[in-house]
This record gives sequence, structure tokens and C-alpha cells, in this order.
Amino acid sequence: MRPLGAETTLAGSMYPVLFHIGSHAFYSFGLMAALALIVPAYFVWRILRRHGVGGDFAYELIFAAGIGGFGGARLYWILQHWGEARGHLLSTAFGGFGLTWYGGLIGGFIFVVAWSLFRKVPVGLVANAMGPAVALGYAIGRIGCQLSGDGDYGKPSTLPWAMGYPHGTVPTPPGVRVQPTPVYETIAMVIVFYILYRMAKRAQPGWYVFAWFLILAGIERFLVEFLRRNPVWELGLTAPQWISLGSILVGGILVLATRRNPVLEPVARGRAARRAEARKAAAHT
Repeated sequence: MRPLGAETTLAGSMYPVLFHIGSHAFYSFGLMAALALIVPAYFVWRILRRHGVGGDFAYELIFAAGIGGFGGARLYWILQHWGEARGHLLSTAFGGFGLTWYGGLIGGFIFVVAWSLFRKVPVGLVANAMGPAVALGYAIGRIGCQLSGDGDYGKPSTLPWAMGYPHGTVPTPPGVRVQPTPVYETIAMVIVFYILYRMAKRAQPGWYVFAWFLILAGIERFLVEFLRRNPVWELGLTAPQWISLGSILVGGILVLATRRNPVLEPVARGRAARRAEARKAAAHT
């Protein structure tokens, strides 16, 4: 028996709706969005603990990133689709669709930086821990896009692995097969996560790992946009491609600016050393 809402495709099955309880439907995209926060939290916790930061702070960060990320993703989508959204802002703001990756990245970044400053944890260290976490969260989120068929698929294709989404939340026309770009992005970002996680476990200069996230994620999104359906904006490139170029540029500048900086010492050791220096200075006054 197939789960309720499953639709057979060339590449397997789609599950826009996982199950119902009464009249309430539970959607695969919502489940993946939740997992995109919960699973990366474990790796943030491991990285920060390795660098001397208490475990509770990792979960505080994920909570902050979740609020800022979902809020930013929704706000960015509303601004992009103002003509479509302005007539029903309330339902759009709290509905089950309308999320944009770069809006989520910006919103989550602002909230994470603000909370790190409030808790007096080095922002560069936090950024290094969040780099692989964001990559993994993005990969999991794209699984939700694939399962729900939410319109993030690519252009029509005759490739053997091309597939249709005729019963997705944004369906393809009957008989039309397209590039399954969410699958490509999931695979690519899992590889990015693996690279960044190995880097983040080692002592690095502040912001260095996050800089590489900006570069690698920017390259991934720039390339996959050639297969997606987004309209051309300027000079033959889509708006996400221009943003991706900006991400690559900022990441490259950060790599050059930070690669020769001293690595960050574990937080607990650094605080202990500063307290010892303060006591020594007080003893000489």
C-alpha cells in the first residue's frame, strides 16, 4: 500500500501528502523543513563542543536560525512576487508555500550573528560551524522539494532519468518530463557538507569555513540554474545566478582576508587565559 498522496513517476514516487489526521494533511515538505533544522543541529553541536563551546548554545543557534531563516525566506518570496502576494498577505505569510533560499540564508545569518553577539561567543567560530550545517539543511530541504513537486524542478528533458511531477503542488503538464534539479542539488550539497564539515572540525581562522560555503554553494546554484526554469534577468543570467556570483565574490574575498589569520583557540581555553592575564595584571597594580 502506498502512503496517501503518493504519485508514481519515472524516477520513483512522490509523496506531497504523507498522511491525514482527520481533515488535517501532513505534508512531506513540512517534515523535510523540520529535519533541515534538527539534523544540522547535531553537527553544529559537535563542531562547537570540539572548539570549547557548551552544547546548549548549538541548539539556541538552530532555533535562532530557524526563526530568521523561515522569516527571511518568506519575506524575500513576498517581495519577489509582490503582485501575486499583496492581495492576500496574511495567507501568504503563514501559508504552506512561498520560501526562497537566499532570503532564508540572509534572515538566518542576521539572527545567528545577533544571538552570538548577545551570548558573547566569537562570531567567526559560529560562522565556521554554521557553514556545513547550512549546506546540509539545504540538501535536506531539497528532498522536500522533490517529494512535494513544488515547482523547483528544471526544464523539459528527454534524459533517461528525467521525470514528471503531474500531481505535485506545482504540477508539470501531463506527459512532460523535466530535469529533477532538486535531486541534483541534494547530491551536490551533501558533498559540500562533507567537505566543509571536515574543515570545520579542525582549528581554522574565523569565517574561513563559512567563506568556502559561500563559494561552493554559489557555484552549485549558479550551475544548476542553467537547468531550472527561472526567467532570465540580465545578460542571459537569472536573478539567482547574479546572487550566486555575489556569493562567490564575497566568499573569495573572505578566504583571502582570513586565510593567514591565526586559527581560533578553543573558547574555554581562551577565556581561561584571559582571566589568568587579568589576575596577573591586577597583582602588579
